[in-house]
Amino acid sequence: MKLDGKVAAITGGGRGIGREIALRFVAEGAAVALAAPEADEIRTAAASIERAGGRALAVVTDIREPDQVASFAETVTAELGVPDVLVNNSGIAGPNSVLWTLDPADWDETIRINLTGTFLCCRAFLPAMVQRGQGSIVVIGSTTGKRPEAGRTPYAASKLGLVGLVRTLAWELGEHGIRVNLISPGSVEGPRIEAVMVGRAQAQGKTVEEIRADVAASSPLGRLTAPGDIASAAVFLASEDAASITGEDLNVTAGRAMY
Repeated sequence: MKLDGKVAAITGGGRGIGREIALRFVAEGAAVALAAPEADEIRTAAASIERAGGRALAVVTDIREPDQVASFAETVTAELGVPDVLVNNSGIAGPNSVLWTLDPADWDETIRINLTGTFLCCRAFLPAMVQRGQGSIVVIGSTTGKRPEAGRTPYAASKLGLVGLVRTLAWELGEHGIRVNLISPGSVEGPRIEAVMVGRAQAQGKTVEEIRADVAASSPLGRLTAPGDIASAAVFLASEDAASITGEDLNVTAGRAMY
């Protein structure tokens, strides 16, 4: 197993991509700590992992709050040990609106969760990882940061900001034996992209089915990306199979983005 005996802290681990990553990490031998503000979701996910014979810890955490993030790091270290892997997955889609009609509060919320939340999590977990001298950080970004879409300015800005964070952090942490990489998913099947497509359909005067067909047609494979494909990429980047990979932005998009 690629992650046998490892400890992984995963934000947004109660649903969607985060839950898929958690399940795959456990299947590869890791113990996982799941963080999210929704207590029921992460507790349910952790309980299902425990029933299947894995080890999981649920820690209710709002990654917008520095004190809660610090408490998350302290709890994980006390219960499971210093994490070998930190997966920064938490994020929101943000508003669907042209920039000049945006409510500044919606802009701030999107940046605070998607970008600042990742900063806070890295800041909380890294001192112990640096002291130990090894580890891997995986950040979930989005191709929207590189291939922007009208009406998604806050989301695109936050996700492209993560690329700069990852590349700089890779330089800062290389001498400490810690790798830092980012996955840029394409349009991933699930409730979030469905909500985005509904908003896009309303903005463009199209049906949701027409928007879904447009999204699929933008991929050489003619489909959306499966959550399991993101989880497979996360396992690879977290494992020793990626020992010489750091500062990378890996597209997992069914070919929708190639740069």
